[in-house]
Amino acid sequence: MGRYSRRFDRGWSRWRLAGFVSGLVLVIVALSGPVSAFAHADARGHMLQHLLIGMYAPLALVMSAPVTLLLGALTPRAGRRVGAVLHTRALRLLGHPITAAILNVGGLNVLYLTPLYAASMQRGWLHVLIAVHMLAAGYLFTWSIAGPDPAPHRPGLTLRVVTVLAAITAHAFLGKLLYAEAGRLPPGTHYPPAQMEQAAQWMYYGGEIAELVLVIALFMWWYRHPRTTAAAAEPRRPVQATAVPLPGMR
Repeated sequence: MGRYSRRFDRGWSRWRLAGFVSGLVLVIVALSGPVSAFAHADARGHMLQHLLIGMYAPLALVMSAPVTLLLGALTPRAGRRVGAVLHTRALRLLGHPITAAILNVGGLNVLYLTPLYAASMQRGWLHVLIAVHMLAAGYLFTWSIAGPDPAPHRPGLTLRVVTVLAAITAHAFLGKLLYAEAGRLPPGTHYPPAQMEQAAQWMYYGGEIAELVLVIALFMWWYRHPRTTAAAAEPRRPVQATAVPLPGMR
């Protein structure tokens, strides 16, 4: 942070530092021995991991603006390389709210509505891979909606609001489906229905809290950047050529 302080004449925000540390702590807690053992033995433990890794940790990490800190701490040459990555077509596609929502909520549907979840309970490497996907997809989705870090190709407010509302609806529907089909979903598992019902409730209500925070962050961004939002919504007008008088003309 020393280079950042020297370049910007101020230190890093304590709130952002607290957010970054909180995000890391949430990931560590979710992957710790007691929580991991709880997740392998109980559906509620797995749902706790899902909430911590896939929703709350990404929120804390994104809101801490780690890319902004990185750009401020790097040399100008290294910063240009990071900026070039932010402008790549791949990141533009993955960072689009619709793509990020599909990877995030769509991944949960694949996990809980197919035998993938049961397979992850038998294969440790698959369980780790799913946890990495949850964290990455949750981070990507949060950043695409309301992250304070640079997002060169982020669409306007309307599309992001529609996308986040659709994602909230899909997440809530999945939670209700797991509750209604407790004892049969996820396929290949044999959790007691009462236990799965509680896990689905954790998913539904715990997810609502994280989603509410994300919506608040989105509208706070809109409040602070009204000109950016208006510029994105305003249609581009063709540039009209102006006549330049030639020498000798009056």
